[in-house]
Amino acid sequence: MPTPPTPHPTLPWLVATTVASHEQATALARTMVGQRLAACAQISRIESYYRWHDAVEHDDEYRIVFKTRAAAYAALEAAIRAQHPYELPAIHAWAASAAYGPYANWVEQCSQPDAARR
Repeated sequence: MPTPPTPHPTLPWLVATTVASHEQATALARTMVGQRLAACAQISRIESYYRWHDAVEHDDEYRIVFKTRAAAYAALEAAIRAQHPYELPAIHAWAASAAYGPYANWVEQCSQPDAARR
């Protein structure tokens, strides 16, 4: 029986949002990783159904999942909101319950401002 993963002291946070186009997703991903608000971003194409202005809508969208530190969430959310094209962007965050230690360290290091890494 495999042993369960043990929680790492600095577990990554995953932050997700959706946008209408691949270009918008790429722009958000590049900006957030470039500003070190996230260590990485993954983009995937999805199909969404949702209620908007009292009607059921259906669209193709792109989901972006950012990996970051808990302490960076507020700044990451603010930066996403500032650049997001939607009137009401969906921005969700959840803490990882466990993570491979070296990967968690990498996320922690890569989502630190330059001055904090020195």
